[in-house]
Amino acid sequence: MKKKTSDWLNKGLFFIVASILSGCSQASVDDGYTAGDLSGINHMADSGVNSFSVNGYGGVMAGNTCCIMLPEKWTPEMKARIQWEVDPHTSPSPPSYKDWDKYLAWEKQLKSGFKQHSAIVNIPQYGKERCGLTVHFLPCNQVKVTTACSGYGTSGYPIKEPLNMKEPATCPVK
Repeated sequence: MKKKTSDWLNKGLFFIVASILSGCSQASVDDGYTAGDLSGINHMADSGVNSFSVNGYGGVMAGNTCCIMLPEKWTPEMKARIQWEVDPHTSPSPPSYKDWDKYLAWEKQLKSGFKQHSAIVNIPQYGKERCGLTVHFLPCNQVKVTTACSGYGTSGYPIKEPLNMKEPATCPVK
């Protein structure tokens, strides 16, 4: 009986590990798509970005996450539909967990201040070299995207806006 149980566990473990490892490598050149990292950079001094997605793929604000699927060949009509949630930091500091009712009331107030946004932007032209997609969150609910391989702040990076930008008194009309 131990042999059958051991074989079943080994096969199950193999399947789980194989599934995890193949997560970003599902697409191939034959599909016409390739997987790339998806990351975000917050330029806003007064708001935090809680979460975001691009064309349905979820991204992270710290580091990179796998994956967003991009066509092997860029075309001018390529768009990125970006959805994000912003925390404008309108709630006071949280109370202690010891008073659970006060904590739940604080959490409800906090979440009621979250704002949902969306935008559709062009994906900039890329060639054979692309390193996924980086979304830059700017004041006035603006976003910019890049497929550049160089890092933010380097001379070759196309997005130059500084970090910790304040929201202007009036935002440009879209």
